[in-house]
Amino acid sequence: MWLLFLLVACVAAALSCAQLCRAAVAVARATGPAPLPAPAPDPDSADGSAAGLTLYEMAYLSGGPHRLADVVLVLMAQQRRLLLAHTGWATVVDPVGLDPVERATLSAIGPDGQRRIPAIREALVADEAVRAVGDRLVAAGLALPAAARGLRNAVRQVQGATVLALLCAVAAYATASAGEDRGQLLIWFTLPLILTLGTLAVARFELHPYSDWATGAGEERLPGRPGFTAFSPSSPAPVAPLASVMTLALHGPRALTDPTLRAALHSSGA
Repeated sequence: MWLLFLLVACVAAALSCAQLCRAAVAVARATGPAPLPAPAPDPDSADGSAAGLTLYEMAYLSGGPHRLADVVLVLMAQQRRLLLAHTGWATVVDPVGLDPVERATLSAIGPDGQRRIPAIREALVADEAVRAVGDRLVAAGLALPAAARGLRNAVRQVQGATVLALLCAVAAYATASAGEDRGQLLIWFTLPLILTLGTLAVARFELHPYSDWATGAGEERLPGRPGFTAFSPSSPAPVAPLASVMTLALHGPRALTDPTLRAALHSSGA
């Protein structure tokens, strides 16, 4: 019986580690060893400088198109151009968009002027204006292309295989017959554990922080790194009063201090 548990642990460890290696190779091919240029300024968003990131670019590098969608909704709500209800609905107050992403947001809400936030978010993710932000960052070497994403999920798979190996070892120990050497039995389970823990250690050293969106160069451009400057998507001036939106862009809705906005972004709108 214990051989069956050992086989399950070894297969799970081998497959998950192979998947992580494939993801790491894809990231390495996508990023390359050479220094990468900064993104070209977007004439529509008028950020006025190639030296900094817009809020949209910060959001995309930190959490992808879904994070970008949350940022534009909150930004427009703080400017009193959208009303975000804690029930998960967005209502248009000012139907004029200041940049392509805002115009895409208004189009996603539709002619009725009101729509559920999850539906708006999904429509924005598929919109050309949001894809253009990602394409610019990929072209500049700051964001990972679609083929190179999945590193974070691959790491989780190896972590899951580690837990599975431990559970299999416990199960094998508990079901071992009285005549079997249980200590020798447990030694066999060190093999999948060495494989998974060793792979995680290498990944931690070589690949951390794990990101599905930003390359190493992109991570360097985010706050906390030397030379970082953020620009509002619709203003050439560096961002000062929009600290809460920057927090959202970097850390997601859970980092918002406004409970109404946090509830709105987490609600299903049902």
